[in-house]
Amino acid sequence: MIDAHYPQVMEPETKPGKPIKRRFTGTGIFIRLSCLILCVAFCGGFAFFTMTVTQMKQAETVSPHDAIIVLTGGTDRLKPAFALLKNGFGKKLLISGVNPNSTKKEIVEASGVKADLAACCLDLDQIAANTVGNARESAKWLRANGFSSVILVTSNYHMPRAKKELQRLAGKLKITPYPVVNSDLRDWKWLEQPDAFRLILTEYLKTILTTLRHLSAPHPENADLASAAG
Repeated sequence: MIDAHYPQVMEPETKPGKPIKRRFTGTGIFIRLSCLILCVAFCGGFAFFTMTVTQMKQAETVSPHDAIIVLTGGTDRLKPAFALLKNGFGKKLLISGVNPNSTKKEIVEASGVKADLAACCLDLDQIAANTVGNARESAKWLRANGFSSVILVTSNYHMPRAKKELQRLAGKLKITPYPVVNSDLRDWKWLEQPDAFRLILTEYLKTILTTLRHLSAPHPENADLASAAG
């Protein structure tokens, strides 16, 4: 009977905890579902981007434009740009992103362009240090010359982002892509080349950053993430 003086020990109730558990479970499902959707969107976007850039090729016929712009940074970009200028497909050629230590004379001698053609029709941009800078300086040059159409020369993997940046700053300017293709990466051949895979993936990530920057800063002068996607 001594035990009767001790208070009865009650089992803890579990019912109040069940709604909390259900709430956490619902949140977890939402997070997992969101991550799955983002993953599918990322992979699907990467597949679409890869197919787009690897299927690019130079047009067999090109109509004359006001200007030609070539962006430095990749191999063999200058040669087709000079060929377009020599054949009269643009009134002037701008090489954007030239090393500040390079001279116009050196570039002309290496390209084989005639001195008189270079004197009247070749300009250098030695300010731009990335794609955003290329677009900014190119847009200034186009406006200064009153041009309304341009042939854009750059590597195929770089073309989507380069065109997006230039179009944003140049407005209604007509831009015709002229991609430079250095290797055949069609039919998923890029999967067999680690360097090509890394290059395409990096460019895809930069293109995503560029898109997000454009959405968050509709006006070019408010672009705060420019350096991240340069």
